Amino acid sequence: MVVFPNCKINLGLNVIRKREDGYHDIETVFYPIKLLDVLEVVESNDSNTSIKFTGTGLTVEGNEEDNLCLKAYQLLKTALPQLPAVQIQLHKTIPMGAGLGGGSSDGSFTLTLLNDKFELGLSTAQLLDHAAALGSDGPFFIINKPCFATGRGEVLEEINIDLSCYTIVLVNPGIHIPTRWAFTQINPALPGKQIKDIISQPITKWKDELKNDFEEPVFEKYPEIKKIKEDLYNHGALYAAMSGSGSTVFGVFEKTTPAPLFQDTNYFVKVL
Repeated sequence: MVVFPNCKINLGLNVIRKREDGYHDIETVFYPIKLLDVLEVVESNDSNTSIKFTGTGLTVEGNEEDNLCLKAYQLLKTALPQLPAVQIQLHKTIPMGAGLGGGSSDGSFTLTLLNDKFELGLSTAQLLDHAAALGSDGPFFIINKPCFATGRGEVLEEINIDLSCYTIVLVNPGIHIPTRWAFTQINPALPGKQIKDIISQPITKWKDELKNDFEEPVFEKYPEIKKIKEDLYNHGALYAAMSGSGSTVFGVFEKTTPAPLFQDTNYFVKVL
């Protein structure tokens, strides 16, 4: 069985408070984007191991055992020991550590795929709980529709927003922003206006009101990322922002193909 995990962008992101458990309460809007990985799971006949993993495409840094596809399988195997042994093949096209949630998407799609393939009978609520154990934005990829997110990002409210009439340009300069560092640079505060209220306005008003709290410290340390946002506006973006804690920046354009951007760089650029 093959599925295609997608990524997300953040429409605004406010860091509201630091919690006693060490996490932060945030508010943001997660919006799904059709930049896709490819994930395949087949049942294995190898009695020596419960799971085999193969990765292709973009190189995933770190230890293989930290891969969220493997962690998703182990979560379900612990809860449901009858889960068969499998082979997992993941082809990566979504940049890692880029504020796009690609790893969380792969993990959550693994949960859903295993549930469907082996008819495990897990409810959406159970899948959401497992996805939350993988990461704060994991539950979003179970729902995979535009959502206003609060708490750590796992408290989700579906909202009515549709950007399909626009062109979205993703630009990633290949700079890895450590999420933990990014949070240490923020002074949490309640926003004057909720993000879901801001995005209910015409997109032409977002530029002045829809903010990502991570932009200020990230732009100060990495001016190259700030310049990407400026260049997107200079080329006609109606709205541009960094996604998550970076380093991907996206621009929302009228439904036309923008002039070629960043051709003299080695940036990852995707027009959707």
